[in-house]
Amino acid sequence: MTWDFTTDPEFQAKLDWADRFVRDDVEPLDLVLPGRRFEIPSARVRSVIDPLKQRVREEGLWAAHLGPELGGKGFGQLKLALLNEILGRSEWAPVIFGTMAPDAGNAEILAHYGTDAQKATYLQPLLDGEIFSCFSMTEPHGGSDPTQFVTRGVRDGEGWVLNGEKFFSSNAKTSAFLIVMAVTDPDVPAYQGMSMFLVPTRTPGVNILRNVGHSGTPMNSGIHGWIRYEDVRLPGDSVLGGPGQAFAIAQTRLGGGRIHHAMRTIARCTQAMDMMCERVLSRTTKGTLLAEKQLVQAAIADSWIQIQQFRLLVLHTAWLIDQNSTAGARREVAACKVLCEQVLHDVAWRAMHIHGALGITNEMPLMPMIEEAAVMGLADGPTEVHKVTVARQVLRDYKANEGQFPSMWLPPRVAAARDRYADLLGPEIVDL
Repeated sequence: MTWDFTTDPEFQAKLDWADRFVRDDVEPLDLVLPGRRFEIPSARVRSVIDPLKQRVREEGLWAAHLGPELGGKGFGQLKLALLNEILGRSEWAPVIFGTMAPDAGNAEILAHYGTDAQKATYLQPLLDGEIFSCFSMTEPHGGSDPTQFVTRGVRDGEGWVLNGEKFFSSNAKTSAFLIVMAVTDPDVPAYQGMSMFLVPTRTPGVNILRNVGHSGTPMNSGIHGWIRYEDVRLPGDSVLGGPGQAFAIAQTRLGGGRIHHAMRTIARCTQAMDMMCERVLSRTTKGTLLAEKQLVQAAIADSWIQIQQFRLLVLHTAWLIDQNSTAGARREVAACKVLCEQVLHDVAWRAMHIHGALGITNEMPLMPMIEEAAVMGLADGPTEVHKVTVARQVLRDYKANEGQFPSMWLPPRVAAARDRYADLLGPEIVDL
């Protein structure tokens, strides 16, 4: 029997290095270059981040989510989960470690489904962190429901013509290419009639109408593109994996992305917990520390319990993926995605509240965490959809009872138990 919660010493040494490196050299970038990780870096910025990336490569932690054939180490999801608990503390850490979304998932798509020419043009520069990419899937009307998509890819000779609109295409404005999901056969069910296209961002007809930002940011200053594809002409080999394969490709990509979101969210929850605990031990009111107030203690206990439950589920899910596949852990991945929003919101909200007025200011990072929790409830599919997935997967292990009453109805169970032990207990059995 193998049942172990320890980390092998060699990899623990790498985690210890990553922890120090992120704390001392990467987290400061969040303060001097906030919100700029998706921008094409200037020469001055490159002079800072390129040496940091090289140190990660030398430590053998670059692009840890990829297999050796793509320049990674093939650590597997469990080790990646432990590493992401560190990287999730910093917005710049995924850039410095070569694991930034959406580029990480798009690189996997290109690696599996791209042509040699596409890989030469886009894959290696993407892996090297030289270019950005965009996953252009959701639509203004259909949201993330593929059955409602209307963007069309139509055959035109040996090539394709793309028309339609996509909304919330993150990172479109700085991307070198987009991976676009479009209907190519409207006469079959949606899950068989859509295809993925590789579209160079500068292709004529790719028009970014607006760059949408999160709440509180100036209009048209965000990174989420509202794109109109107008008679975009593409070569025949622009279809990734062949016509009709979009849904299978998307699920492969999104499944991995969801568990990675969960891994990084643990770090954010832990940061909020750390701030809360420091605050209650530093602040006195009504003659005693906040830490001595029972309602505050309840907030601390509830937060710690939620984080531990969340973390253990994520680690177990990562282990299941390593043993089987992302598809084989679909229920667990969906559950992790649900908890991203719930746990981060709950812990960050408690931390914000315990900080009082300071907690809602722009001088503490707690309100952005609460907004991040809202994003987690929508990114890669809304929470409700993932709850439906969990429920459906759970119910597969059950069946309906054929009798008029539930199988645990007591009268027949008591009668059967009396019959089973009547010879031994005899008259000692008391009638109901």
